Amino acid sequence: MSDWTAFGRVDADGNVYVKTAEGERVVGSWQAGAPEEGLAHFARRFADLVTEVDLTEARLNSGAADPSGSLATIRRLRASLAEAHVVGDLDALATRLERLTTLAEGKAGEARAARETARAEAVTRKTSLVEEAEKLAAESTGWKTAGDRLKEILDEWKTIRGVDKKTDGELWKRFAAARDGFTRRRGAHFATLDAQRKQAQGAKEELVVEAESLADSTDWAATANRLRELMTQWKAAPRASKEAEERLWERFRGAQDAFFSRRSEVFSARDAEQRGNLDRKQALITEAEALDVEGDPRGAQAKLREIQGQWHEAGRVPREAAASLDRRLRAVDDKVRQAMDSAWRRTEPSANPLLTQMRDQVAEAEQRLERAKTAGDAKRIREAEQALTAKRRFLELAEQAS
Repeated sequence: MSDWTAFGRVDADGNVYVKTAEGERVVGSWQAGAPEEGLAHFARRFADLVTEVDLTEARLNSGAADPSGSLATIRRLRASLAEAHVVGDLDALATRLERLTTLAEGKAGEARAARETARAEAVTRKTSLVEEAEKLAAESTGWKTAGDRLKEILDEWKTIRGVDKKTDGELWKRFAAARDGFTRRRGAHFATLDAQRKQAQGAKEELVVEAESLADSTDWAATANRLRELMTQWKAAPRASKEAEERLWERFRGAQDAFFSRRSEVFSARDAEQRGNLDRKQALITEAEALDVEGDPRGAQAKLREIQGQWHEAGRVPREAAASLDRRLRAVDDKVRQAMDSAWRRTEPSANPLLTQMRDQVAEAEQRLERAKTAGDAKRIREAEQALTAKRRFLELAEQAS
């Protein structure tokens, strides 16, 4: 570049020429000083042009620039050489720009191919997301999971670039339609579910009301069975809303607990009473079995009648012990009856003191019944009636036998 005369000259009129393989052409004029200064000025312009080419080449090789942009710059620089107001080796620079043009075209082609590949991949990704969204919208009943997945699809959609506007718009319409369809189907499902829950709430409220009406019942067996039936119906009924379900269940369980707690208290008291009755009856049966039936049948009979009266007054005993005690008492009664039958056969009917005694016992039982009726004690009335019936039956049998 220091030998400016190799690439240009200044004539006597001050015209500045640049030399090329095709010949000379005027690139300007210089009137301000020596011709060498004019050549140096236009040579600096050429150096600026070379610097721009250097930068373009460096950016192209580094990949920092878009190859298409670099190619446009190179073509612009190449086209400007024919009229460039510079002095320098334009032919070498033109050759260099031709090489750079080829390089930039190659890189631009590669970039286009990469963009096409990226576009195809982006279209494939968005198409896959759309198809997944459409499937969720048409089939999924996992409402929360599907709704969360549709949000994830939308977030992923926003990260995908490179799809042409037309294709992107068509895919977006499909995705939006799928999302709207899912929203409508989910809304319809929950509307139906709300209606079912309201219906279930009404049915369970009826169960609760009936359970609460039974909480104070003393019809233990029938009420317990009915409460169990209500529980079966409760389990079979659909669930109401969470809040209503919990509130109704608390009431339903409270009614059940109230009834069964009362029943347990009553049964515990009854069991305690029956255990006490059992102790008294065991003592009476022991006393009855110790009677001297053979030696003194009449005395044994009289004592047995007293024991039987106390037996009925003692009340109920646990079911598992009742049958055994009754058999033992009947065995003593049979033994006394057999002994008295033998004594009757040896005694004139008119002189039979046992009949007199039995008539007295019937009269006493009648008096006991009257006292129970006067007291208004249902339990004592029932037991007194049973005792009177038994004594009258024994009296009839005795009179027939005499």
